[in-house]
Amino acid sequence: MKILFSVSLVLLFVILPAYGQALSDATGLVNRLDIQTGGYTFEIETISNFNINDFDFNPDEKRLSLFINSGLENNLGEVLIPQTLLGGNFTFYLNEQQYFPKINSNEKISFITLNFTGTGENKLEIFGTTYLDGLEKKDELIQNEMPPIQTKETISDSLSWFALVGVLVVAAALIAVKLKKRK
Repeated sequence: MKILFSVSLVLLFVILPAYGQALSDATGLVNRLDIQTGGYTFEIETISNFNINDFDFNPDEKRLSLFINSGLENNLGEVLIPQTLLGGNFTFYLNEQQYFPKINSNEKISFITLNFTGTGENKLEIFGTTYLDGLEKKDELIQNEMPPIQTKETISDSLSWFALVGVLVVAAALIAVKLKKRK
């Protein structure tokens, strides 16, 4: 009886049923697209089974363009757009033809589900009716400006080097003395 139970238990871990579809069709690539406009930085997140090679945002046209490259025939993706960046009523164009994806929105984000066919290069254009909704446009400031690099060596830098060299000389002398005493 113990052997029958042991064999059943071992077979449970060895022979597993496999259900599902091909992994490559269901795998999602996550892309985070940082858009700097109006003095703000916005993050658009995409999860898809295709790659987004590049993107372009035009604030005057209230348009976001995604340049897509896909190796699969059936493409599935999700795009999360902050309402403060681009919102209102959306219009979509896929390869210059009007496209109607599924859209869910709340006061913070628009969640767009893409489902289309076609391999190779594709261009998705998303037009909104509002831009920087609830935000005032800031003056474009250079926020990542680095302080000027110090080119002259200061006295404290020189003293640090002398102290380091002094410690190394003393350590070398102590090692030499210890080695000489052993002989």
